[in-house]
Amino acid sequence: MKAASQNQLFQAQRIYLILAALFISSLVVSNLIFQKFFYWDFFGIYTFEISVGILPYPITFLITDLISEIYGRKKANEVVTAGIFASLFSLIIIYSANYVPATSWSPIDNPLFTRVFGATGIAVFASMTAYLLAQYIDIYLFHFWKKLTRGRHLWLRNNFSTFLSQFVDTFSVLFLLCSFNKIEWELFGPLLLSGFLFKVLVAACDTPFLYIGVYLLRRKFKLKKGGEINLENQYLQG
Repeated sequence: MKAASQNQLFQAQRIYLILAALFISSLVVSNLIFQKFFYWDFFGIYTFEISVGILPYPITFLITDLISEIYGRKKANEVVTAGIFASLFSLIIIYSANYVPATSWSPIDNPLFTRVFGATGIAVFASMTAYLLAQYIDIYLFHFWKKLTRGRHLWLRNNFSTFLSQFVDTFSVLFLLCSFNKIEWELFGPLLLSGFLFKVLVAACDTPFLYIGVYLLRRKFKLKKGGEINLENQYLQG
């Protein structure tokens, strides 16, 4: 354990802020665009039918795993909490925009705006509930495996924590959307399977990016394997 220099601390805080901004923007955007669904033929093996809201969402798990590995469990949980407030704030703005009447010459009239954003409140509620469960589970399991393996096998804690948390996330958000009649119940099973398989596929593909990110940050701050940056106490833990 050694004290961090002012320059190291400034750079570490700046990188943490950038990661947090990417995390929050990915989360908020996923709630705004969820009503469009698309299909993806995966080399003729399986056809995914999923919401476009799922596209930015796996990024959030990659970022929390990176923050967990470099900055520790507490800073990862802080980002998750910040994401909750950002989602709530975006919901207030959307409801306010939906409430005020459109002018006669507005390119987007009231019915169209309501159609696109009217279900956002339910989406944010469902997403936040699933998000809370999934992200905290992901962070907990990530550090459980990190402690168990003594900082080794990054691929194991990245994938094992993400697979379970992604299933919890997909199941929870679909269950709530179906309960509020935003999605038909007969679509629950197919969407659960497609959503979970897609997230597992993406989680497996993002492992090299996690390794690259961890390698670059460890090299930049001269951290040993399993070491973390403590921004509060301003030291590097090797």
